[in-house]
Amino acid sequence: MQRLARYLPHARAHLALGLPLVGSQLAQVAITTADTLMMGWYDVRDLAALVLSANLFLFLLLLASGFAWAVMPMVASAHEAGDETQVRRVTRMGNWLSVLAALVFLPIFWYSGPILRLLGQDPEISELAQTYLRIAGIGMLPALTVNVLRSYLSALERTQVLFWIYTAGAVINIALNWVLIFGNLGAPELGLRGAAIASTAVHFLSFFALAAYAVYLFPSHGLFARFWRPDWLALGQVFRMGWQIAVTTVAEVGLFNFTALIMGWIGTIQLAAHGIALQIATITFMVQLGLSQAATVRAGRAMGRGDRQGLLDGALAVWALGLGFAVLAMVAFLTMPDLLIGSFVDPDDPLRGEILAIGGALLVMAALFQFVDAAQVIGISILRGLHDTRVPLMIAVISYWGIGAPASYLLGVTFGVGAVGVWVGLVLGLSFAAVGLAIRFRLLSSRV
Repeated sequence: MQRLARYLPHARAHLALGLPLVGSQLAQVAITTADTLMMGWYDVRDLAALVLSANLFLFLLLLASGFAWAVMPMVASAHEAGDETQVRRVTRMGNWLSVLAALVFLPIFWYSGPILRLLGQDPEISELAQTYLRIAGIGMLPALTVNVLRSYLSALERTQVLFWIYTAGAVINIALNWVLIFGNLGAPELGLRGAAIASTAVHFLSFFALAAYAVYLFPSHGLFARFWRPDWLALGQVFRMGWQIAVTTVAEVGLFNFTALIMGWIGTIQLAAHGIALQIATITFMVQLGLSQAATVRAGRAMGRGDRQGLLDGALAVWALGLGFAVLAMVAFLTMPDLLIGSFVDPDDPLRGEILAIGGALLVMAALFQFVDAAQVIGISILRGLHDTRVPLMIAVISYWGIGAPASYLLGVTFGVGAVGVWVGLVLGLSFAAVGLAIRFRLLSSRV
């Protein structure tokens, strides 16, 4: 009882900070979920193209978002020390690096069709994906700067606004999808292009709303004052931490993108089922991601105070919260696979039965990796709060690309297990990462 009483304040503090972040993550993923759901109702081939498009867009978004995520622990530390100048410097340079990354990635979106064909994807699906990405690529710039502002406000523990803005964005996206994909209210029927326009518009609206809120609430920070002036020292600080975070994240997300490519080699139906199952798993992962972001802020502050016991108790509390939710997700995946998968496919689609069968089997595998997925994302976020990014990068690369990716290919293609074999590789990669990160935290926490 005494030990439980010691952990409860940390659990409550993580929930107070993390629940709005969880809500905003769920609202954010509702945009891609709505795209997947509505495109599944529209056309299965367009759905397969959307899966490829979303994977490439997310891969590049997360690659560049390392700079935004570096802002969070740096702002938290500076705010704890009362250094408003450093808060402004790192946030501004985070935005600089994000804008530059968006401009660098534009040609990739424009020529995504040939790139996907070179990766062995169906020519027709690749051409459809390019149609989507040429529009969605424009939204990369506001999407990245939104992530910077999100990290800035999270580090200052102003998370309620994130929930409301992301929720409003999700509602607007659904409405625009309904109008533009299907051609309702007199609008032209744009299909895949309509989904891209809707998502891009929401990214721009979210940026303007968050920027206005940040300037109104913290005028002394002067986030956009003399924005054009470089700060090379702060730029270097954000870049050094940001690229390590980015490569770590890409190592994991790249594994999931690699499995999408393998599914595309196996077949269009398998790719569509994979996209649906992964979208459902992503929804539950957003809860873990929100909790992990709260863990980053609280670990950073504990380190700043030199509070080793508080760091340990807080880490155990947030891990317990994450694993507890993982149990709930497992139960849902195992007891209602047809309901979850079936909601993404038109009841009259002739391929519905095959997609349900494959998708249901994949959800069983998704249930298996709930625990390890929760453990690894919270573990890596706590370490990030301690400004430890180099060793987690090494753990991620070894786990995901030394173990997960080869296992997915060998089981899925070489040994002919198919879609389920691909997902077994995911489970193995996540498991090794979770164990490695837990060991790293135990070693590092002894030095605080």
